[in-house]
Amino acid sequence: MAIDLKHEQAIERADLRQLRDIDINDVIEYVHEGITQWPTSLDLYKKYSVQRWNVYDLDFTQDKIDWQTKISPEEKEAFLAIATGFHHGERQVEADLSPELLASDSEEDKIFLTSQLEDEARHTIFFDHFYREVVGYQAPDIRGMLDASYEHITETFVGSFGYLAYLADRLLDRLDDKHLFMRFLTTYHLWIEGVLALSVMKTTLNFCRSRNVLPGYYTGFNATTRDESRHVQFGTSVMHRMLQQDPSLVADIHESLRTVLSVSSVASTPVFYDPIGYTAEDIKNIFMDQLNRKLRAVGVSLPPDLEAMAKNVRAEALAGG
Repeated sequence: MAIDLKHEQAIERADLRQLRDIDINDVIEYVHEGITQWPTSLDLYKKYSVQRWNVYDLDFTQDKIDWQTKISPEEKEAFLAIATGFHHGERQVEADLSPELLASDSEEDKIFLTSQLEDEARHTIFFDHFYREVVGYQAPDIRGMLDASYEHITETFVGSFGYLAYLADRLLDRLDDKHLFMRFLTTYHLWIEGVLALSVMKTTLNFCRSRNVLPGYYTGFNATTRDESRHVQFGTSVMHRMLQQDPSLVADIHESLRTVLSVSSVASTPVFYDPIGYTAEDIKNIFMDQLNRKLRAVGVSLPPDLEAMAKNVRAEALAGG
C-alpha cells in the first residue's frame, strides 16, 4: 500500500522526536517508494546528510521502567532473540561492508557507502545503549556487551552472516569479479537488509507501538529503519544497474538465494513470535511480501525450486538482520 507524497516527505524530514510518532508500517512503505524511483548514490548521500541522527539524544528512562514492569518473561525472550540479531549484525557489517566499497567501480557509490558504514556504527552504539540502560547487561566495552548478548543469537543469524563474511573475504581477493560482487549484494542488501531486517523490524516495532512501551527503543529503531531505506535502495539500484549491463548475473542472485534459503529452512534454536503478537503464518506472509517486492523491483523472478524453498522457510528460523 503506497503512502501519499505528503506523508513520504514527512518521514524524510522527521527528526527523532517526530519519528517517535510515525508508524513503522509507513516507514517500511517509504523504503519501497524509494526503490521504484531508482535514486542515485548522491541522492541517497544527500538524504543521509539530512537524516543523520544522534544516539545520545535518546532517552531510555521510560524503557527501563517498561522492561521491568510491563513486559512478560516470554515477551522479553522473543524480543531479545530478535534484537540480538541486529545488535551483532550491525557490528559485523562495519567489517564486511569495506570490501563492497573497494569493489565498487563508481566514485559516487563509494561515497554513499562511507555514509552507510557510519550508519552501521551508529546502530551498533544504539543497541549497546539499549542492552546497558534497559535490559541491564553490564560490560566494560562494546565487545563485552556483544559477548553478553550472544546467548540470544540463533544459528540462522550465524548462517546468513557467516555466508556474508565468506563472500566479503573472497571479494577482497577478487575485487573485479562481478559475479562475486552480485552474490554479495544479493546476500547483504536484498536478503539481510531488505528481507530479514525489514520483516523483523516490522514485528518488534509494531509490538512497541501497539503496547505503548519502550519509547526510546521505538524511536531509535524507527530511525534505524529509515536508515535501512537508503541502504536497501542503494543495493537494489546497483543490482538493477548491473543486470541491465549483464543479464547473466541473475544466476548469481539465484545461487545466493539458494544458500540463504537453505540456512533458513531449519532452526534448532527457534524464535517464537507469538509472545509479541504474530503467528507463524503472519511471519511467513511478511517475509514473502518483503522478498517478492524486492525481486520485482530488481526485475528478477524465481525459478520453481527457489519458489518452493521460499514458501517452505520456517517462520521460527527468521530472526536478526
